[in-house]
Amino acid sequence: MLSAFLSAFRTPDLRKKLLFTVGIIAVYRLGATLPSPGVSYGNVQKCLDTIQGSTGVLNLLDLFSGGALLQLSVFALGIMPYITASIILQLLTVVIPRLEQLRKEGQAGQAKITQYTRYLTLGLGILQSSAFVALARSGQLFNNQCDQFPIVPKGTGIPDWLTLTILVMTMTAGTGVVMWLGELITDRGVGNGMSVLIFTSIAARLPSEGWKIKTTKGWGMFLLVIALVLLVITAVTFIEQAQRRIPVQYAKRMIGRRMYGGTSTYIPLKVNQAGVIPVIFASSLLYLPQLALQFFDPNDPGKVQAWIQNHIVKASAPEHIAIYFLLIIFFTYFYVSITFNPTEVADNMKKYGGFVPGIRPGKPTAEYLDFILSRITLPGALYLGIIAILPNFFFIWLDNQQFQNFPFGGTAVLIMVGVGLETVKQIESQLMQRNYEGFLR
Repeated sequence: MLSAFLSAFRTPDLRKKLLFTVGIIAVYRLGATLPSPGVSYGNVQKCLDTIQGSTGVLNLLDLFSGGALLQLSVFALGIMPYITASIILQLLTVVIPRLEQLRKEGQAGQAKITQYTRYLTLGLGILQSSAFVALARSGQLFNNQCDQFPIVPKGTGIPDWLTLTILVMTMTAGTGVVMWLGELITDRGVGNGMSVLIFTSIAARLPSEGWKIKTTKGWGMFLLVIALVLLVITAVTFIEQAQRRIPVQYAKRMIGRRMYGGTSTYIPLKVNQAGVIPVIFASSLLYLPQLALQFFDPNDPGKVQAWIQNHIVKASAPEHIAIYFLLIIFFTYFYVSITFNPTEVADNMKKYGGFVPGIRPGKPTAEYLDFILSRITLPGALYLGIIAILPNFFFIWLDNQQFQNFPFGGTAVLIMVGVGLETVKQIESQLMQRNYEGFLR
């Protein structure tokens, strides 16, 4: 693998892409630590040092932003508005005929959908930045645990409305810049830009969270956690690479004086066909009850609010874990059903003279693909659910509320392993084009 890295850096154009990607990542991390105008950087650091426990609804968002969200930095929103916009557009494609038509138009239609995604990203950036600024101003960004250190100080001589407007505009502009940086990596760098930025944000949290475990629990617990993390990464890598290959044979056709077809290929159906999207959906739904609790007085909770807090919101509660697991299974089947259409795949195969050996073209092929997909989705859904609830058991095992942003399991591992594999494959394919040995031998 080291020789493959050396070969990649010896290749001029690939070396430029790698260095360009590293440069964009450096700019992204700089923006993630640069405070927005009007935010007291000193008070933010004091709050981060004094708060105890979880930051509630913002756990996952803060992890994806690499810790930039709680600091209200220029890139505080990170890439999450773009991810949310992409998911919304992907779901709307199924129900809006115009978007479905654009998707079938190829590159021109996809460019139009990408433009819609950018506009929606900026709109979501305005909404989310306004919400986070309001939470910071009211003290709920840190669960009212550091009211003595105001994040956005008042009485600075600048009107409050102007300070808040500048904050919202800065964070929204930061979202646009992050989106632009991700597209630059995709066009001129290595890997999918948005995925690489998410990978960078999560990786930036690993050293601090790992050191927190060491200082709190000692070297023995730290080494044991590292061993378990390596075991989880190995299992995730194995499942992410697993796929069921459906053989497809194309009949020979005479067009003019040329013979076409007669080739054999396959349709790869991955065990984890849905990726990490079901985990994000389930996490978002589970955060809604906790978000609703923000509107009640924390000093005088009712019986219903107390039950929700102890059984639904609390990450180590059995009810929370069970609901989370079942939601992931449901959303896995739901997302696979709307992203993979067996009837459309069967019609395209029939159009170009393809067929599955032993299966008649058309409707029988669609039924066969649907049968295989329904069977292969079950282990994929169970795998996603088990990996996603692993951090909840870490919370119980470590018995410390400081680890609510635990980045060594669940969604973080799925994203990091998936992005790492795809990036390595892209570098390997470019090395193979130049007759060098790749990473995977």
